[in-house]
Order: sequence, then structure tokens, then C-alpha cells
Amino acid sequence: MAECITCKTQATGQRGIAKFDCPACLKHQIIRCARCREIAAKYTCPACGFEGPN
Repeated sequence: MAECITCKTQATGQRGIAKFDCPACLKHQIIRCARCREIAAKYTCPACGFEGPN
């Protein structure tokens, strides 16, 4: 079950989610729901502390 890294809502089965490896360390998969992507909510990689969106 995937959950949004920012708001912690369940993202599995949602439309418009994004899944990608952390652009800084490539060690953690970042999952973002459509709402957090739309409002450009910040997220922090738990592996390296990278903050996005830039």
C-alpha cells in the first residue's frame, strides 16, 4: 500500500500520483498524491533529507 510522503493519505489506486526515486540519493522512492502535486507541497526524503519541490 503506497502513501503520499507529504500528507500520508493512501495513494494506491489514485489518479495523478507520482512515484520516483529521490533525485538526490536515489535510495528512497517518493510517492506523491495528485493534491500535493497540484499545490506543490514540500516533501523531505527520509533517507538523505532532500527537500522538494524545488
